[in-house]
Amino acid sequence: MKTARTCRRFAENQPLNMADMDWLVDCARLAPSAKNAQSLRFTLVGPGETCKKLFSLTKWAGALKDWGGPHEGEQPTAFIAVLMPADAGQLVCFDVGIAAQTMQLAACSRGWGCCMIQSFDHSAASALLHVPTGMKIALLIGFGVAKETRVVVPMPADGAFAYWRDAQGVHYVPKRDLKELVAARY
Repeated sequence: MKTARTCRRFAENQPLNMADMDWLVDCARLAPSAKNAQSLRFTLVGPGETCKKLFSLTKWAGALKDWGGPHEGEQPTAFIAVLMPADAGQLVCFDVGIAAQTMQLAACSRGWGCCMIQSFDHSAASALLHVPTGMKIALLIGFGVAKETRVVVPMPADGAFAYWRDAQGVHYVPKRDLKELVAARY
């Protein structure tokens, strides 16, 4: 879990391919689903023009105010759009999280990185990806071979939870201590 952190810089010269994306969705397909309804669908975007266009519709790393997102050569080489029914209830939102986390862990197992993105132009992305009527993009996930080191560190005493990078580009993510999270034990 410590290595399956959000990745925001990728080795563009080592692109993932459509078979890799199929494998990730196959992993998500086997994950639990509320009522076993399996109502999520996935749009796969491999390397190429559509990937570049989709990237241009995303916003990255709001806590890093002086960074506008991955530069050329560090952008994701693939995306998966997680689609859900537009009129779905709350349970399907849990399915989105389960599927996304499953794909993140699967990607990490192969040395790939991923970034779950909710900050994007939903309308333009839906048009670009020809999202079927009655569906909406719940989440975009950018994938690629990880090109950055991500490190989990203890939450600072002041409780600041924003992530940061050092001068060498190492990405630090503060996490609360376990004893702070456990509300009770019985």
